[in-house]
Amino acid sequence: MNKDLVLKAFAEFTAGNFEALRAFLREDFVEHSPGNPSGRDAFVDFIANSPLTDARLDLKRVVAEGDYVVLHYHLTFPSDERGQAVVDIWRLEDGLVVEHWDVVQLVPAPAQVPNGMF
Repeated sequence: MNKDLVLKAFAEFTAGNFEALRAFLREDFVEHSPGNPSGRDAFVDFIANSPLTDARLDLKRVVAEGDYVVLHYHLTFPSDERGQAVVDIWRLEDGLVVEHWDVVQLVPAPAQVPNGMF
């Protein structure tokens, strides 16, 4: 159930429907990523006005256990095809996202990662 909810939110996000994210986040949502605000409305407003609106997210894997769902994806921008490798960790309670962490890494040149990033 948690996995399905996060995947539905991810689909809305990748479709550019940022306003729909409000339905997935608890009002007192806690954000652990540097520079991103906590609180459902502040977080959604921040994301809707960020460079992420032009990004492409290519989901590579999903891991779900209990209250946690982890997404691993390739984030690219029109001006940067190499992009970033991202791992998002979402914690849910009662069908809503209550916390988020992420780890972001630039994707290096292919010669530096002979086995690939994904």
